Amino acid sequence: MLTAARLGAAALSAALLAGVAAGPALADSPSPGATATAVPDGLYGKGDPTYDGVWRQSLALTALTAAKVTPADSAVDWLTGQQCADGGWPSYRAAGAACDARTEDSNATAVAIQALVALGGHQPAVDKGVQWLKANQNADGSWPYNPGNPGDANSTGLAVNALFAARTDPAGVAKPGTGGAAGKNAFDGLARFQLGCAAPADQRGAFAYQPDPATGALAPNTLASAQAALAAAGGHLPVATSVHADATPKALACADGSAPATIPHNESGEAVSAYLGAQLAAGDEHLTLTTPGADPKPDYTATAWAALALIQSGHPEQATDAVDWLEGQGTTWTKDGTDAAATASLLLVSQAAHRSTADLTGRLSALGPAPKAGAATPADATPAKKSDGMGQFWLIIVGLLIGIGGGLLLSLQRKRNPNL
Repeated sequence: MLTAARLGAAALSAALLAGVAAGPALADSPSPGATATAVPDGLYGKGDPTYDGVWRQSLALTALTAAKVTPADSAVDWLTGQQCADGGWPSYRAAGAACDARTEDSNATAVAIQALVALGGHQPAVDKGVQWLKANQNADGSWPYNPGNPGDANSTGLAVNALFAARTDPAGVAKPGTGGAAGKNAFDGLARFQLGCAAPADQRGAFAYQPDPATGALAPNTLASAQAALAAAGGHLPVATSVHADATPKALACADGSAPATIPHNESGEAVSAYLGAQLAAGDEHLTLTTPGADPKPDYTATAWAALALIQSGHPEQATDAVDWLEGQGTTWTKDGTDAAATASLLLVSQAAHRSTADLTGRLSALGPAPKAGAATPADATPAKKSDGMGQFWLIIVGLLIGIGGGLLLSLQRKRNPNL
């Protein structure tokens, strides 16, 4: 799901490698650059793919596969063709362009792995992607957006999602420590961003994007919390779970003052679910994006990830109103069904919540190459009339009566004329 933070990170990375300075770009602003990149065949969506090509393609393929749609070969081939020889994916690579290890992207790699696992039949590419994640994990167990940088909660959460999807235990993914000591694993990396008992009560369980570089302090971040929460709950895309826990997530227990500074992994998911549930309730069932210098506005992406995490953690009732809100805002968020990443994201949420998905499936299918099987256009995605089944029933009855009547008539005629 393309966000201001994600797009800004990608744009800043590209600018630094080009030797120029750049400010973060907002998700709803035009992509940087005077000339838009042409959209390749096989790619979902019509916008410039420079900063989100792999991201939106992966979400679209994941959502459509979960909807029992068989995507076109060209759509799958485009995604697999973006993978570099070392196993990583960049945000986007133009046809014929060489890979640059510095611009390979943990976020793109993580969602691509999840898409290929969902599709099935791409194990070599999945294995290479997992090896890339392992190779580019930081010593503290976290992942950065691009290799060689400090880790962040969003990227670490997405990497853990990919490990779960690939059936790789995050507890066993760690860089070797110094002097033969055990290194920090993926769960350790995620835990370093989560606020524990030292934080104010209303912030406990939240995730920070990154620690403050000067003080190491953690400040709650709604998008980081929402994206990290799915990993903390042991989930990945697509979310498909029927597990139900208590109606209300359990807040972090800190009353006796003996709680550890770092939240244990087995309590992490419940703690962040309690935080997100409180934030949704206080925000009219959605999360809010606050950007310096701009007015606060609804954060569709963070709300979607929060809903997915709550459902994954066994609290679908806590997500119900947020899903209602997202579906009510669907036209605005998806730009009337023309934004592939947003449409795929909303479809993933609706699927997880067991809502009607036919219309969204048709709209998303229409944004890419025609699927091989399984999709309906939005106009065709209307439910069958309730009378259709009864109509078929009466046709069968009428047919039987005609057959019986014909048989009786023939019997009477034979009695009258034995030569028949």
